[in-house]
Amino acid sequence: MSNAHVLVVDDEADIRALIKDILADEGYGVTVAANAAEARSARADRNFDLILLDIWMPDTDGITLLREWSDSGELYSPVVIMSGHGTVDAAVEATRLGAFDFVEKPLSLAKLLRTVEAALESAGKQSSAARNLLPSLLAPVGRSELMQGLRERVQQYARHDGSVLMSGEPGSGRGAFARYMHGLSRRADEPLTTVAAASITDSNAEEQLLGSERDGEVVAGAFERASGGTLVIDELADLNATAQKVLFGVLESGGFTRIGGTMPVKVDVRIVATVSPEYEGRIVAGELRRDLVAHLNELSLRIPPLREYAEDVPELLTYYVDKLVDAEGLTFRRFSVAAQNRLRNYPWPDNVRELKNMVRRLLMSDSSDDISLEEVEAEISASGPVDEPLVKQDLLALPLREAREQFERAYLQQQLVLCGGKVGQLAKRVGMERTHLYRKLRSLGVDFKSVSSDD
Repeated sequence: MSNAHVLVVDDEADIRALIKDILADEGYGVTVAANAAEARSARADRNFDLILLDIWMPDTDGITLLREWSDSGELYSPVVIMSGHGTVDAAVEATRLGAFDFVEKPLSLAKLLRTVEAALESAGKQSSAARNLLPSLLAPVGRSELMQGLRERVQQYARHDGSVLMSGEPGSGRGAFARYMHGLSRRADEPLTTVAAASITDSNAEEQLLGSERDGEVVAGAFERASGGTLVIDELADLNATAQKVLFGVLESGGFTRIGGTMPVKVDVRIVATVSPEYEGRIVAGELRRDLVAHLNELSLRIPPLREYAEDVPELLTYYVDKLVDAEGLTFRRFSVAAQNRLRNYPWPDNVRELKNMVRRLLMSDSSDDISLEEVEAEISASGPVDEPLVKQDLLALPLREAREQFERAYLQQQLVLCGGKVGQLAKRVGMERTHLYRKLRSLGVDFKSVSSDD
């Protein structure tokens, strides 16, 4: 359909011009509109074979405009949503309203042309929009090499059905990756059920996981609620011994019987279990069953802390500004370049969750257009000092002398552990004369009294 006519609706002039040039070179007719009013006027003048519609526009957003056309019965052509920062709610609503697909900004020219061709070939038919649209909008944000590689790995795992052990620090986005994997899998149209391990007690473990059956009334447990889909067990190490035993039994047998029931129920779920990075220590301590972890570790995925892909912080800030303005009606504000650079160098001890909460507080705290470096510094200072490992400490918030002492103390403490508490060995390892090293350890308050007598 190279003679098809496309309406491009986007408030950014550069984007409109780019798409118009690309589509015109492919033989398409193109009309552009800078806002909802121009889009309505263009559609009143002629029928279009396809509409490319941006979500974020200053007067009327794309979802509202799509709803307007859908509710009035005037959605005669496929609509492809464009946005750099989609949300799950927007995806669900656009799908319900008949959107064909979604393309991300910055635009991939190859993806754009493929999507345009597919939309035109659909001839206005409702495609499997949920499967086309939702995975793209569920994809965790970040263009860094680390995040791109992680998304690719999740996409590979989504094609398989094996259980996944997903490790990462709290707040790092483990749940977002679990949702993304589910949205890409063959189970995408089935339930995604999350169980917080800490909410299961010794007394209710069987009922919570297996369900119950009394006087003909069936109460579904977690496995049945997730039947056909994905069951996420959040913080596996928080499962008590009874719950671990029940879970292991289900995994071993592939089925279960409800409490009070007699008929076996076959299990058809994919399990994703999240754990903190130190879960091996919980196994060694006898708090987490090794055989259970082995069952769930058919595929493993490490979700990195935010400090490992700090280059994505500006994009994450923009994403959460847009999301919170849209979802919570907060005042739109931009982070200044200085504020963004400061936050790129902040260690984010609580990861993406902390970033989102900080953005929310800053949007609520002032009505000026820009979020300044001073506001960010005040917000960081308000969170107070934390007793965290060096890698999570915000050394940029300290004077040079204090920052240097913090680093030296943490560095020498860890090196002393690696040397088994032997200061002589430590001196060789760090390249310092022993007498000078003793003075340094004392001045920093590093405890080396456990040093062996032969050292």
